[in-house]
Amino acid sequence: MNRISLLPLAAACLLAACAVPPRPTRPDLSTTAALDGVPSDTQAAWPESAWWRRYDDAQLDGLQARALRASPSLDVARARFALAARNVDVARADGGATLTGNARVQRNRLSEHGLIPSPFLGFTWYGQGDLGIGFDYDFDFWGSHGAQIAAATDRARAAAAERDAAASMLTAAVADTYFAWQGDQARVAIAREIARGHAQGRDIVVARARQGLDPDDLVHQADARLAGAREQIALLEGDARIQQAVLAALLGLSPQALGVLIVHPLPPPGTDLPANAGLDLVARRPDVAASRWRVEAALKDVDVARAAFYPDLSISAMAGLSSIDLGKLLAPGSAVFAAGPALHLPIFEGGRLRARFGVSRAALDAAIADYHVAIANAAREVSTQALTLAQVHARQPHDAAQLAARRQLLASARARMQRGLSDAIPVLDAGEALDRQRDASVQLQLAALSAEIALTRALGGGYGAETRATQPSSPGVQSP
Repeated sequence: MNRISLLPLAAACLLAACAVPPRPTRPDLSTTAALDGVPSDTQAAWPESAWWRRYDDAQLDGLQARALRASPSLDVARARFALAARNVDVARADGGATLTGNARVQRNRLSEHGLIPSPFLGFTWYGQGDLGIGFDYDFDFWGSHGAQIAAATDRARAAAAERDAAASMLTAAVADTYFAWQGDQARVAIAREIARGHAQGRDIVVARARQGLDPDDLVHQADARLAGAREQIALLEGDARIQQAVLAALLGLSPQALGVLIVHPLPPPGTDLPANAGLDLVARRPDVAASRWRVEAALKDVDVARAAFYPDLSISAMAGLSSIDLGKLLAPGSAVFAAGPALHLPIFEGGRLRARFGVSRAALDAAIADYHVAIANAAREVSTQALTLAQVHARQPHDAAQLAARRQLLASARARMQRGLSDAIPVLDAGEALDRQRDASVQLQLAALSAEIALTRALGGGYGAETRATQPSSPGVQSP
């Protein structure tokens, strides 16, 4: 090939290279969350991977293990991760060299009125046999296949982070529902005590009415209070059954298959916002990590779209046997061979390459926007739950003071009754007031536990905790 014949080829390559759009600048992805001003504690620790064990409740541990093993919501996340992992295998298999074998035997009939009539050849039917091996290799000078593999790998990492995010949501829901059930059981017990007190008070009022000491209206009032207390019991028992059904659904079970749950006292909450939450939150949130990996995958997709603008060079070869006489197919004279390079020049593609590149850029912009939204949502969730928990903590000393005062009032009423200065009615009233304060305390403790569990999930639910424990120098989320 002389220099003159190379000029069109060089001109085509130069024209194709000039049409390549510029590579986008790497986006500046924020690595901190805006948590300035949110109350934190320097002694607070980040959640561990099995954070629910801090409550020292074997029954809860068992429920979490069953949920992580058989929950339908996790099955979906696991299936998505498996699909993403298989796509990585597909991307790897699409690159590099390929070697294919082929074998074909067929019977053909020539037309008697064709370009070369069969009577002229002396035969009408003939057999065709082909046996060979083909080889193809794309040099991938511009890294298209490598970028496709990297993009598929990043999407698999995003799917793995999404799977961990689903597990975090599941374990938080199981713990929150479990403690809600335990709280309902505690409130049912208190409501029954209130109902017993109303029943005793009604008996006293009925006896006094029969003696003409009280009007019948007081009896009707006592009946109404007793009916209201029993209605509250029915309400709380119904709530407990609903919580049990929700808990069973989270585990993928029927309420009956869940089995009998043992009532335990509610544990005290003990989680606060770590002082370094703003700096470390991004690395500990699986949803943020998934968004980050999707940005990385979108960047690789842009590289794939850019590589399509460049000339593509490949080489192919074929060696085998071919004969129209099947009896001579394996003879040395039937050997065929072909080899040579192939160059693809995207000179004019009707705007398809630029349109595909535009799609990849738009997908990148969308992934970056999703990442910023994930950061903002993470900061909002953490700040909201941290402030909610701080609010509950601020109420607890006042609740304890009210509880202590109600106990003192009950003790005083009992002392007066024992000295004969009053009957049992003031004692029953003081006991009801104490029980209602106890019910309010249980609800406040439930609010604290719910906020603590929500804060734990907002802090990542222990995402990457095991990696940090075994490799202290490595970040929880692998740096893309």
